[in-house]
Order: sequence, then C-alpha cells, then structure tokens
Amino acid sequence: MEVSQREILNFLDKDILHLISQSADELHLECYVIGGYVRDFFLYRPSTDIDIVTIGKGIDLAKAVAKKLGKGAYLSVFKTFGTAQVKYKNYELEFVGARKESYSQDSRNPEVEDGTLEDDQNRRDFTINALAFCLNKERYGELLDPFNGLDDMENLIIRTPLDPDITFSDDPLRMMRAIRFASQLGFDIYTETFDSILKNKDRILIVSKERIVDELNKIILSPKPSIGFILLDKTGILEIIFPELLALKGAETKDGVGHKDNFYHTLKVLDNISLCSDNLWLRWAALLHDIGKPNTKRWDPKLGWTFHNHNYMGEKMIPKIFARMKLPLNEKMKYTQKIVSLHMRPMQLVEEVVTDSAVRRLLFDAGDDIDDLMRLCEADITSKNPEKVRKFTQNFKIVRRKLKEIEEKDRIRNFQPPVDGNEIMEIFGLDQGREVGLLKNAIKEAILDGIIPNEHDAAFNFMLKEAESNFGLIPVKDKDNNKLG
Repeated sequence: MEVSQREILNFLDKDILHLISQSADELHLECYVIGGYVRDFFLYRPSTDIDIVTIGKGIDLAKAVAKKLGKGAYLSVFKTFGTAQVKYKNYELEFVGARKESYSQDSRNPEVEDGTLEDDQNRRDFTINALAFCLNKERYGELLDPFNGLDDMENLIIRTPLDPDITFSDDPLRMMRAIRFASQLGFDIYTETFDSILKNKDRILIVSKERIVDELNKIILSPKPSIGFILLDKTGILEIIFPELLALKGAETKDGVGHKDNFYHTLKVLDNISLCSDNLWLRWAALLHDIGKPNTKRWDPKLGWTFHNHNYMGEKMIPKIFARMKLPLNEKMKYTQKIVSLHMRPMQLVEEVVTDSAVRRLLFDAGDDIDDLMRLCEADITSKNPEKVRKFTQNFKIVRRKLKEIEEKDRIRNFQPPVDGNEIMEIFGLDQGREVGLLKNAIKEAILDGIIPNEHDAAFNFMLKEAESNFGLIPVKDKDNNKLG
C-alpha cells in the first residue's frame, strides 16, 4: 500500500495532534498515535477516536493536553488501568502508557506492567491495528509497522500479530472483533487466525454479555452484516451466543415439498434492510422477524410446511433473548417486538383485496412505525423468482399508496378516540367500569371499519345509540356538558 510521507504529514497536520506533540516533548515522553485512527487513514475512513500511547505515564500526558486545550476539554482518569480520556469538541482521545500484559486462564482482565512500544504493539489484537505514527517533533509522522499491517490491508486480511492461540486465549473478545472487522471492512480472516478461533471458541464464555452484544451490534450495523453472521456460524461462536438464530438453519423436504433455509433468508433480509436504514433496532427486527419459525414449524399434508403465527411466537421470544443478551428492556425492545409482530400484516394485504378497513387497522396498530414496518416487509422479498419479486414489489406500492390515502383522509396514525372515557362518564354519569371500556372500544371499531368518520359529532351520536341499545343507558348531559331534564 503506497502512501507518501507528504500524505502522512498532511493527515497529521491537525491542531489537536500538534498540541499533543508539544505536550509530549515538554514532558520528555515518546508519544505515538496508534491503532484504529492510523488504520482508518490508510483505509480512507473518517475517524475522531484517537488512541495515544506514550513510553511513560499516559495519565500525565492526558492532564497536560487537557490543560492546554482549556475550556471545553473534559478529562477522565482511570488510575486502576493507568489510562485517561480527554473529550474535546468531536474528538475522543485515549491516553495510555506503553505496557505489556499477562493473563490468567479464567479472566480477560490482564496483569499490566510498563513496557516498550514493541511490547505495546505485540499486545495489539491485529496487525492492521498495530500501526503507529510517531508524534514527537523530531520524528513527526514516522510510521512504525512491525507486523506488515500495510501488506495485510493491501491483501484485505485480518491477522493477529503473534500466535493467534495466545491472542484469543488471553482475550477471547478478540475473536468477535476479528469477525466484526471482517464484516465492517470486507476483509478475510487469515487461515491460521480463523482456525485458532475455531479452536478457542468456547473461551467466549468468560466474556461479559455486555461486551459480546456491543460487538454483535457493530456487526449488525456493518455495511453487509451477513458476512459477520456467516463467520460467527462457521467458527461455532453463533451456537454459543445466539442459539435461537442458529435454530433457523437448514431446509427440510417431505413428500417432495421443501421450505427455504430461514437462516440464510434472514441474513438476506438483514442485508436488504441495511441498504436503506441505519436504525439498529429495525436491523434487530429484521434479524428476529422469523425467529419464531422453528417453534411453529408444522407439516400439513394439504398445505405443506406451515409456520402459523410465527410472528406472534417471535414477539414472545424477544424479551427472553434481550434479557439474556443484556440488550435494553425498554421502548427499543417494545419497538422490535411490534415490528416482528406486525411484519406479516402488509404481506397479507398484498395477498388479499386491500380494504380500507384493513389499512386503517394496520395504521392504528403500527402508528409512527408504519414506514419502518413497510421497509422491513419490502426487504423480506427474497425470492429468486423475478416475476414473484416484481408482483410483490408492485403490490407493496399499492399498499403504500393506500396507507397514504387513508391517513390523509381518516388521520388514523396514533389514533386517539374523538370521544374519550372521561366524556363518556360525564355524559352518562358513570364511574370507571366495564360499560365505559366497551363504549370506547365500539367507537374505535366503528371508525376503523369505516362505519363512522373519525370526527367528534359522528362518534358522539354513534355512542348515544350504542349506549341505549346495548346497555340501556340514558344521557344525563348533552354534548355541550349541559344537564338534561
């Protein structure tokens, strides 16, 4: 990979780096920018996360830099780890003294002692992350590439600097990082490195769920996530961290009738959604949209293979999956559940006559998430039959048009009944109870079915008739809240 010294110096010609250089020289510390920031320069990827390693006390350098930056610089010191962080504008600077590490068999937390730059580069996870530029004035911009990381970048290879068995046994999270970088960058994992992941895969069990899901999220957010998940499967890690996804794998044939491999179908849907959305939770919904299929799979001699209600089964499975993986059990999980639960509805509209009532109900249930739901449904078209793809794509256009027309006319998205429970209680002199709930529901159903428009007067008159005919209720106030009789 040919890069001129002038290009390197132009890249390093930043006020923040010159300030770090000056601070290091004043403290008589060797100082290097290392890791991802250097790697991304050669890959033409923008980055604002800068790792600085010094031969000496990284915390001292961080304090000096924060002081020079002055107002707007936020310093955090982690004495236990001998590291410090400075946040300034859009930069996140990490400072550490060069060190060497040793590990025990049951922990990924190392024993740390001061070391040389060579020691520090030896402990790096991959050759492409061991590249460093010197920041001291006399050697400013000097490249240190002890493991031929530039050649590996040229050849699109992920490889460990030292023996991969030691690298992965010491810190098993690096196995997932290898897969994540392969997915993000489109690189191949070097054969020896890949074989070592296979050998050490069970070591992933000592890594915290939070660390694992952080890498998993980065794989999901990569340009083509299927690369990462196929590697997770081939290395045996997927079976350990996400057995529900692996359960989708495999196609079965009976009486000459087969079904598709839902694992590879799911990855295709995830890749499709990644082309149109960076929403992490929509991508999770794509990954989980068919997760209920193994538990609902049945053989019917008349219908063939069926997966009835797999969307509802998937919705029920999500809380358990999120809890185990330490994913958030809040509105993000509920959003994912909603998308998975509803993902069959637009498809059913495509296959049937698109009635106004069905569209209103879909708008009511999806609310503001209707556009994301439609994106997932369109991404779910993975047939190899071009005619089938053309037909479904065209029909989804009809559904989208109908959604727009109904929304403009009936204002159903995030629908609130024009006559609410408080008004019902006022009109009939009721306390909260069964009749109030039934009347509210009857009004909602009448609007969704198109029996009455989504307007107050129409809903009020409908309520009066329903109340009298079904419950024998007589109003004690009129619609202007005046007492009657």
